[in-house]
Amino acid sequence: MRLVQLDGPGGRRVALVEEPRLRLIDGFSSVFDLAQECIVSGNRLSYFIGERLSADDLDYEQVYQGRSDHRLLPSADHPQEPARCLVTGTGLTHMASAKNRQAMHGKPEDLTDSMRMYRWGVEGGRPAAGQIGASPEWFYKGCGTILRGHGAPLTVPSYAEDGGEEPEIAGVYIIDSAGRPWRIGFTVGNEFSDHEFERKNYLYLAASKLRECAIGPELVIGETFDSVPGEVSILRAGSVLWSKGIRTGESVMSHSLENMQHHHFKFEGHRRPGDMHVHFFGADAFSFGEGVKLQDGDVMQVRFEGFGRPLRNPLSHPGVQDELVGVTEILV
Repeated sequence: MRLVQLDGPGGRRVALVEEPRLRLIDGFSSVFDLAQECIVSGNRLSYFIGERLSADDLDYEQVYQGRSDHRLLPSADHPQEPARCLVTGTGLTHMASAKNRQAMHGKPEDLTDSMRMYRWGVEGGRPAAGQIGASPEWFYKGCGTILRGHGAPLTVPSYAEDGGEEPEIAGVYIIDSAGRPWRIGFTVGNEFSDHEFERKNYLYLAASKLRECAIGPELVIGETFDSVPGEVSILRAGSVLWSKGIRTGESVMSHSLENMQHHHFKFEGHRRPGDMHVHFFGADAFSFGEGVKLQDGDVMQVRFEGFGRPLRNPLSHPGVQDELVGVTEILV
């Protein structure tokens, strides 16, 4: 089952993907509200959606190509309070990402902290069911205000040194009234980051992640996350500049899904009732690691088999001058 979120003349809507159409769901303006209602009522999402499907539908291709009066939104968000959506991720889960970090910060013969952490995952990140394994790298990207949908530009801010794609799958979660996390589903993501800044020193990693990112266009419910092939591409002036096959999923990662989820939600502050979480699971490859320098207008495309249509976002590099941010002191 795949869902999209839309904004149009009548406001926000949720729709079920029935290729080549989108069937609108009555009574809900967000996946967040739909999932909460399912948890409270105790109904399966498939049953609940079946009861609310309307006769109204849309041409998905027209919406996807931006030729409709309906616009695709991020596949999940916290519409009432965007600040209550926490956007985070687990890094160093794929060998390729560990090798890219190794190349950034050490000689081939060196064992960097990044490679050491990746090996901890290989050795202890996939414990037996019900057991706690090694803690993975964790990073914070921002709150829900940084989420962008299919077709929306991802902007390189004035203070950044670069901007580049990171093709990943993300899990979408909500916290119920008792503080229990529920996974709604998975979505294709572009965990957009500043790799040039990160390359200067690995201690800049945290700040390099504080950027916009994109998810969608579809939220996939009930799909497995074992071995998922995909492709990441950079398009320039309508032609493919660079492309590479990628693979993600538990069978090719250093940590199990259960272990990654535990180490995110073990923190009490990540189990606040009513919050939403979008958590990225790591990238297998990205163009920066192969020497590609993105330009203004380049389109980043991420596709994973079984996870709906590709996510496309143009890079926007306004080139404005960075300005000092002043702080005003309250007078005594």
